[in-house]
Amino acid sequence: MFTSASRSITWRGALLFCAGMLASSLAAAEPARPNIVLILADDVALMDFSAYGGEAHTPNIDALAEQGVLFANYHTTPMCAPSRAMLLTGMDNHLTGVATIPEVLPPEHRGQPGYSMYLEPGVETIAARLQPLGYRTLMTGKWHLGHGPGQLPNHHGFERSFVLDASGADNWEQRPYLPFYRTAPWFEDGAPATLPEDFYSSAFIVDKMLEYIEEGQPARQPFLAYLAFQAVHIPVQAPREFSDNYRGVYDDGWQALRTERWQRARDRGLVPEDSALAPIHPALADWSALNEAERQLFSRRMEVNAGMIEAMDHHIGRFIEYLRLQGLYDNTLFVVTSDNGPEAADPVDSAAMRLWLQLVGYDATTVETLGEPGSYGFIGPAWASAAAGPSDLFKFYSGQGGLRVPLIIAGPGIAPDKLQPAFAIAADIAPTLLDLVQQPVAEAMTGRSLLPLLRGEADRVYPPDVATGIETAGNAALFRGDFKLVRNLPPYGDGEWKLYNLARDPGETRDLARTEPALFAQMQRDYADYARRVGVLEMPPGYESLQQLHANSLRVLAANYWLLLLICVAVLLLLLAVLWRILAGFKITGRTRAVR
Repeated sequence: MFTSASRSITWRGALLFCAGMLASSLAAAEPARPNIVLILADDVALMDFSAYGGEAHTPNIDALAEQGVLFANYHTTPMCAPSRAMLLTGMDNHLTGVATIPEVLPPEHRGQPGYSMYLEPGVETIAARLQPLGYRTLMTGKWHLGHGPGQLPNHHGFERSFVLDASGADNWEQRPYLPFYRTAPWFEDGAPATLPEDFYSSAFIVDKMLEYIEEGQPARQPFLAYLAFQAVHIPVQAPREFSDNYRGVYDDGWQALRTERWQRARDRGLVPEDSALAPIHPALADWSALNEAERQLFSRRMEVNAGMIEAMDHHIGRFIEYLRLQGLYDNTLFVVTSDNGPEAADPVDSAAMRLWLQLVGYDATTVETLGEPGSYGFIGPAWASAAAGPSDLFKFYSGQGGLRVPLIIAGPGIAPDKLQPAFAIAADIAPTLLDLVQQPVAEAMTGRSLLPLLRGEADRVYPPDVATGIETAGNAALFRGDFKLVRNLPPYGDGEWKLYNLARDPGETRDLARTEPALFAQMQRDYADYARRVGVLEMPPGYESLQQLHANSLRVLAANYWLLLLICVAVLLLLLAVLWRILAGFKITGRTRAVR
């Protein structure tokens, strides 16, 4: 016979059981929050992926493009760290503290607001905003947003991270690629880390991310996985099994490639059929002027570049296959993009850089081993101009070749759309992700959600009368409707403002500054408003980013190798002293003979 107490317990148990069943039913009715995979390539041009018409085989990225939306008019800043800051925060780079990159920062700007070269206090990343929603937040790859106290990903919302805080590093081992760095600074969860002996950057970035995801599998929490690849940043390196797939592909030279990409761009609707092709910059070499050995070297550099892109895609494929096997793929959002256009630097053009490469054992000229461990690959300005086709200029500059890059978004709730022509910018990614997980866009964000485009509810998110600015190291652009105001500093620019209609002239071949004076003046005022609002600092007179890079590198080189330099100076002084004594002896002997 039940007592009143036992009846009370029974009723409570029944109520708890019913409440549990109701909660389970409600949870089942609500769709699980999607996983988010943010894939960032480094220095990949608009048409480098085969989905956009490039030569590199990227079947895994192409598959995402087929399932989602391929953007044709997406823009970044022309430099890596500012673009990464915008991507992660949804804010203009000047408002994050990463107005430019430390490698080209002039002394006059050091320590100024917006120019700290790290994410400043109060600036929140998408990871920090997703963590309170129950997301595991994970990152592997290039950070480049500071590694001082409180500056690494573990202080900016990432639960697990294994990152490089430098503009680049070797892809085969833990060593720097520029004299600006003494080491290759890798960190795991905020602590200095060492790379494994079998390291290759694209493979490791995926392997480590899979390890982090596997750790959280029992809890089945949604995750943000930010994979920031080094492909195809200098040094361009790839296993031979990938780079050999492109033997002979680039043997016709950079002008031929630029023309081919322009033709493919027209065929794919990336540019109007009647658009003009901007010429390769007149300061760049003519392919026909090279000798056979030079052509072989330059062709191989581009083959390795394509191989490195394919290697990245191969490892992305491994990552996607893991998600499929774990039953995670169908509820995962993918964003695939690049931080800026192709890299045009020619490191061996500098005598100081050639000396440093020899001192540290890098080989930039042996064709047979290019891309392999110990080699130092790059494509240089002429190939960068070709890769940027059909656009003008390349990384560091605000021509479309430096700003217009691929963007693919795919996943649950996103209908396939072969080509999305609406204007978009790097700061739009974070608010889009918040919108996709049904969270309000933060007021601090300057970007806009692209969800109306992804759902086919709008044909643009930036009205034609809204001005959107970009600036890094004096190279600046302002977009308003179909028009673009742009200024590029030397050596590949002239420092003058120009005006283009991108809808008709995406190659920026016809300056409208004189024929549209009222619009030109209005957009200059718009840019001045933008610069004042976000805190853009004017560059010092005569500033050139390449010269500043050399100056900053020499300063760091002197700090890193002061003992070696001191020994060299001591040896030089000793040699001069010996030479002086020898010459003095000759003079004394000569005077003695004269007296006799």
